[in-house]
Amino acid sequence: MSQKQIAIVILMLTTTLLLSGCWDVTEPQRMYYVQGVGVDYKDNEYTAYLQIINFANVAKTESANPNAAPTEIGQAKGKTIEEAIYKLYRSMDQEVFWGHMTFLLFSESAMKDEHAIAVIDTFLRFRETRYHIWVYCTQDPIEDVLLVSPLLEKSPTAAKLSNPKNTAKQESFVEPVNLRQLVIGLNEPNHEMKIPYVTVNENWETMDGSKTETVFAGVGILSKDSFKGYIKGKSARGIEWMNDETKQGEITVELENNEKSDYLTVDIKKLDVKVKPIVNGNDVKFEVNLKFDTILNGFKGRLTPNQVRKKVEKAVKEEILTTFEEGLKMDADVFRLSEYLYRSNVKAWKRLEKDGKIPLSKDSISKIDIHINKVSPGRKTFAETITE
Repeated sequence: MSQKQIAIVILMLTTTLLLSGCWDVTEPQRMYYVQGVGVDYKDNEYTAYLQIINFANVAKTESANPNAAPTEIGQAKGKTIEEAIYKLYRSMDQEVFWGHMTFLLFSESAMKDEHAIAVIDTFLRFRETRYHIWVYCTQDPIEDVLLVSPLLEKSPTAAKLSNPKNTAKQESFVEPVNLRQLVIGLNEPNHEMKIPYVTVNENWETMDGSKTETVFAGVGILSKDSFKGYIKGKSARGIEWMNDETKQGEITVELENNEKSDYLTVDIKKLDVKVKPIVNGNDVKFEVNLKFDTILNGFKGRLTPNQVRKKVEKAVKEEILTTFEEGLKMDADVFRLSEYLYRSNVKAWKRLEKDGKIPLSKDSISKIDIHINKVSPGRKTFAETITE
């Protein structure tokens, strides 16, 4: 080997030794992974709840501990949410990774008096978290909600709060909201947003007894400077019919048949919502136009498509007006009618708006026109399957 070749080899070896490598990277098994965060506010202090996920239950390995808890909850208090989180760091054995955080849960007190705005700003500015973090509110104890595990002991990453759209094709009662959508909605007219309201119910049974599961039970109305309240249960049903994103919903109507009341549950699909603002001087009304398909489920007796149309149209209209009036009780524009005017006639909106939204009354929705494109009886005809 010539002296020139020897010099090249020496140079290559020296250069290789100087490479930095990945010496400062933390091994995955030596980190804690945050899946969800809960926030409460009491006695002028924030309480932060961190839900730490056990990845041994996500990707099974030979060394995984089958008895290991799927998640654990830590909590700490502070004058700010950041101070509370730093106090939690002091009680942890490993570095915390935030890149897998999927949801943020607020208590009712944490949503009042702009407390939620400070928390939202914190997680949006933090470089390790993402904008696609789902946001919820609850009146139940935060730790009770965070400790709920998925059905059939599936991985914690399959939990409803982490994957709210898993069942949207079957039931779209409440539309999920992420941090990005929340901030956009609060910054644009009507400067209010509907946040899914979550509660814990014992709807399921196992060999060992009852099992709790999270349930979407309505919405909480958050504005830029206050929390306005909740619309729950049947009172919130109209939100589903005023949303283009609804994949499928159900409505149950009463049928009068031979002086006897029967009930029929109808699936609603392919919802198309149009809202038209009508400006007349200093007054504005809104005309709502809905189109959708329906599919009939089991029923007794004979039905015609026109009977179904009339009943469903009436029931949907009533639910929309009920939800709208519930919003008016708390001075909330629950259907974001102000935004429809803002998009179509910004000059009129600027002239009529007060505090970023249009003043509304019970008469603000002047017309609800419902057109059912198709009434499908499923795989059978409009005659009952089992006859007497």
